Amino acid sequence: MSGHSKWATTKHKKAVIDARRAKSWAKLIKNIEVAAKLGGADLQGNPTLFDAVLKAKKTSVPKDNIDRAIKRGAGIGGEAVEYTSIMYEGYGPNGVALMIECLTDNKNRAAAEVRTALSRNGGTLADPGSVAYNFERKGVIVVGSEGTTEDDVMMAALEAGAEEIEPHADGFEVITEASDLVAVRTALQEAGIDYNSADVEFVPNLKVEIDADTARKIFRIIDALEDSDDVQNVFSNFDLTAEVQAELENDEE
Repeated sequence: MSGHSKWATTKHKKAVIDARRAKSWAKLIKNIEVAAKLGGADLQGNPTLFDAVLKAKKTSVPKDNIDRAIKRGAGIGGEAVEYTSIMYEGYGPNGVALMIECLTDNKNRAAAEVRTALSRNGGTLADPGSVAYNFERKGVIVVGSEGTTEDDVMMAALEAGAEEIEPHADGFEVITEASDLVAVRTALQEAGIDYNSADVEFVPNLKVEIDADTARKIFRIIDALEDSDDVQNVFSNFDLTAEVQAELENDEE
């Protein structure tokens, strides 16, 4: 499907090292804090927080860390968090577009780290709007394949307003309008279908097919960007054929 999901699938198959997991946990905690700040600490009354907590649990973030993040975000106990959301746009090799989503308490630091990660790895920062037009905000629900068929997912999701169901190696991606995300994931829950994550993401309208060498360069850029604590997500419009994916998987062996 879109670049963000291809990258997620490829990355998922790599060995997860402790440093990367710690970075992932920090970003998931930040999502929980922001969701609690915006909508309160009640999971049932705050669907964004519900999904942020679910995603953290699926990634084995300890319950105590999650509970503390909710309290910090909601301002319970005197602690408070203040993050600014910033979106940067960039290009990688072969005109591959990048949308770089940041949550930061220091805009100057975030800008410097994004610029450095791009320039040191063959990417460039783009003017605002020059990349964003190629993306739409969509709901993306990731469903595992264990115990679930495509027909089950389609029956529950399409009736609730899903636009598209895309099979991939580890299950399915359900694409919705951003405003329909909660309704569709609720329908999946009611149908007894477990899901791994439900997020609003930037999905490309036009994809760029790339070869393995370009993919390796793009992955280096994404790795460098994600090394920044301020970068929450990186979305892209690259597309990989099955042959290119197989070649990249051979790199990992």
